[in-house]
Amino acid sequence: MNRRIKTLAWGAVPLVALASLVSIDHIPGTDISLTVPYAAEGPGPTFNTLGDVDGVEVVEITGVETDDVEGNFNMTTVSVRTGMTLSQALTRWLFTDDTIVPIEQIFPPGQSMEEVQESNTLAFTASEAAATIAAMNFLGLPVEAEVVEVVEDSAAAGQFEPGDTLIDVNGAPVTTPGQVQEIIRGMSPGDEVTITYTRGGEPGSATVTLGEHPQDAALPLLGISMTSVPTSEAEVSYNLEDIGGPSAGLIFSLAVVDKLSEGPLNGGRFVAGSGTIAEDGTVGPIGGISHKVRAAEEEGADIFLAPAANCAEALTADSGDMTILKVDSLEHAVEQMENYNSGRDFEACS
Repeated sequence: MNRRIKTLAWGAVPLVALASLVSIDHIPGTDISLTVPYAAEGPGPTFNTLGDVDGVEVVEITGVETDDVEGNFNMTTVSVRTGMTLSQALTRWLFTDDTIVPIEQIFPPGQSMEEVQESNTLAFTASEAAATIAAMNFLGLPVEAEVVEVVEDSAAAGQFEPGDTLIDVNGAPVTTPGQVQEIIRGMSPGDEVTITYTRGGEPGSATVTLGEHPQDAALPLLGISMTSVPTSEAEVSYNLEDIGGPSAGLIFSLAVVDKLSEGPLNGGRFVAGSGTIAEDGTVGPIGGISHKVRAAEEEGADIFLAPAANCAEALTADSGDMTILKVDSLEHAVEQMENYNSGRDFEACS
């Protein structure tokens, strides 16, 4: 018996040593990291865009009267875990439904964490602008392009200020950020562009030489981020921090439409979803939808709005009793919810 105990004890030593090795993130006394080059993706937090966070409305509309809202329009997110030890990665792979992906899918080669975060922030700002434009187009309300931020050391630095309203680019009238971007993308680094604007009601003009995009030297960079604002007295603000990427566009747009139109757009139900949105209302595919479906189901959503291109992947997640509706535009999403709530035929992902 003593011999067996000794054998088991000595046999456990390598296992204990291995467990200790894979559970630390660096070799003591050195800068050598023992983390694995993988990331874990799983369900992230969801936010009701008809509600508030820390007492501030997620989608805030001022200057005009808004309609009372009911139920939920929850935007969904994906949580990303990096810097994992081998044991942490194995644990998530074995005991959760997280997806383990190469770190390059999160931080592309040649880009720092800060650059990726900046890119995601810009994409989020662009999605907010597109959401406003799509909602205003749906409601038949005009909009204009407004400068949100000017990038330091860019072509636009010192020429434009946040709050400037852009009027035309090289003589072509513009009313949306997309129109400005389309004209700039048709040019090359080193080209000169003349933009007229208003600042505090006063007209102005600036001629700048386009720079190079940091991620692709062949692409021109003006160096401003823009949003879309209604030309009426309505002002739309989105108040979520530490969220990046363009996938909240559809839900943001639905929240704006709901607040500016009569009756509950969602029928008073708990609706969640994800999808990019273009200025013309087209809904585009997004990443991590299986995790977003899981997050929505766990929160108790009745309906999940999924981009048509993501339907197959959405069905791989456990959706419980939640109905996954296929949508390809803002108008289609509204129609789908109306059909579902009235008992008419609707298009579910299949």
